[in-house]
Amino acid sequence: MEMQTPAAGLELEFPLTPSMESSNSDVNKRRSSSRSIKRRKFDDELVEYSSSSKDSEQVAKKLQRTRTISQSNSLYEVGSSSNVNNSPVEKRSRFVPRPSSKKSRKNKLPSNTSTKDLGRWKPTDDLALVTAVIQSNDLQLVHRGIKFSCRFTLQEIQHRWYALLYEPTISKLAAAAMRNLHPDIIASVESKTLYSKDEQQLLAQVKTNPVPSITTFEELLKKNSLIFHRARTPKTLMTQWQLMKQYGLLDEQTVTGVMGDKSVVPFSELEENINDADLSSMKDECLEEELFLTDRREKKEIRMLEAEVTRWQVLVDMVSGIAPQEFDNHTLAVLKGRLVRYLMRSRQITLGRTTKDFNVDVDLSLEGPASKVSRQQGTIRLRNNGDFFIMNEGKRPIFVDGRSILTGNKYRLNDNSVVEVAGLRFVFLINMDLISVIRQEAAKMNLSVP
Repeated sequence: MEMQTPAAGLELEFPLTPSMESSNSDVNKRRSSSRSIKRRKFDDELVEYSSSSKDSEQVAKKLQRTRTISQSNSLYEVGSSSNVNNSPVEKRSRFVPRPSSKKSRKNKLPSNTSTKDLGRWKPTDDLALVTAVIQSNDLQLVHRGIKFSCRFTLQEIQHRWYALLYEPTISKLAAAAMRNLHPDIIASVESKTLYSKDEQQLLAQVKTNPVPSITTFEELLKKNSLIFHRARTPKTLMTQWQLMKQYGLLDEQTVTGVMGDKSVVPFSELEENINDADLSSMKDECLEEELFLTDRREKKEIRMLEAEVTRWQVLVDMVSGIAPQEFDNHTLAVLKGRLVRYLMRSRQITLGRTTKDFNVDVDLSLEGPASKVSRQQGTIRLRNNGDFFIMNEGKRPIFVDGRSILTGNKYRLNDNSVVEVAGLRFVFLINMDLISVIRQEAAKMNLSVP
C-alpha cells in the first residue's frame, strides 16, 4: 500500500505530546529561589519578568508552528522519493560536501633550513663567493681572504656554497639577482677577488733588478691573458707584486742554492740567533745617573709650563679705582666686575665655577657667591672677523644687556655690554686697537685667497 504525499504548500499539524509541552513550559518558566531572603532584581530583570508572562503564549505558538513546518517538509522529501517502505517516516540528513576554503598543502614548497639565511646573503656576496672559489678552489682561503657584507663563519660559507650548487630554488634566485647587478658593481667585486696559484707564480717570476715599470706588467698581462682574471689590470698586478716582494714571496727572495757542502741560511734566522746583550757596551754608572737627573729636571719644567699655560689665558686683576685702566698689547678684552676683573688673552675662554676635579678659565666665585653657577656656564670666543660671541652651556640663562640667552644659544658681545650670570654682573670691555689690527689681517687674508 503506497503512502499518499501531501500536495505542495500543504501543512500537516501534529498535536504536541506531553513531553514536548513540558519542555516548552520549562523553557519559559523562570527559576526562583525558595529562600526567605531574596536578592534585589535589577531593572532589566524586572522588565524581563513582567514581559515573560505576556510573551509566553506567543513563543509557544511560534514553536508549534516551526515544528509543523519542519515535519511537513520532511514528509514531503520522503514522499517524493521513488522507494517508500511501509515503516514510519524517518528523517534523512543529506551530506553535501562544501568546497574547502583552505588551500591544499601539496602546492607548498618544502621548508628547507638553508633558506633561513637567504636575506643575509646579498647578490654581491654570492658573486664574490663564486668568483673566489673558482680562483682558489679552497673555501678556507675564501673565508680568510674575502671581505663580505657581514661576518660569515666558515660553516655558513660552506652551507651557502652547497646550496648554490645543489638546491635549484636558491641557485635560481641567486643567479637572477647576480644577473641584475650593475656592471660597475660586478667589476668592483671581481677586482677584489683572490689571486690563483698560477697568477702568483707568474708574478713571482718578475725580477726586482731592474725595477719593473707599469709597461712590464702590461706585457705580462697580454702574454698570459688566459691565465689572469678578466678584472686584472697592470696597476693591480703591480700592486700585488709589490705586496709579494714585501713579504718575500718572489722567486729571487727564496733561498734554494747550496754553497759547497753547507746550505745557505737566511739572514732572518741568523738575526734571531744573535744575543743583544753581547753587542751592548759597558755602562757608565755616573753618566747614567747624570742623564737620569737631567731628564727628570726637564720633565718637571715641562709640567710646570703646561700648568701655567691655562693660567696665562686669563689673568685676574683686582679693581683698584673707578678710572678705567689701559689695555696692554696681549689683552683682547676685559670682563670687569665689582671686585675683580678678568683679562682675556686667548681667543676662547670658559666661564663657570672651579671645583676640585674641574677647572675653568674664568672662576666667577672670585667675584661673589657662585653656588648657582654651573661648573661650565658658558664660553666667550673671538672669531677671525673680530667679533666676540658668548655661548650659554649651563643650566641657568645668561643675560646680555637684559636679554636672556638660554642653554645652547649664543649672542654677540659689544663693547660695554653688561653680562649677568646668577646675580653677578660684569661689564665686557674690548681692546679696540688690538681688534682692529686683527680685522685688518683677516681682510688681507681674504683678499689673498682667490
